[in-house]
Amino acid sequence: MPRYFIDLHDGGELVRDKIGYELPDLAAAKAQAVRIMTRIAQGLTDLPGRQDYVAAVRDAEGAVRLRLRVSLDADPID
Repeated sequence: MPRYFIDLHDGGELVRDKIGYELPDLAAAKAQAVRIMTRIAQGLTDLPGRQDYVAAVRDAEGAVRLRLRVSLDADPID
């Protein structure tokens, strides 16, 4: 079964997935990345400013096969 790695970046720090997930295909890797990004989105705060998170799905050879982004812009409107 193929192994996919899901790296996370918050605009300041990159966390590289060193273990990965054994998943049947890219669609399953996308579903796993969406679950991770959903948990991240649930943890975003309402502090002023913009919060961006990017997940990059890599295959076993290291090629980025998919990117997902979640953002929150909580600036007040005057």
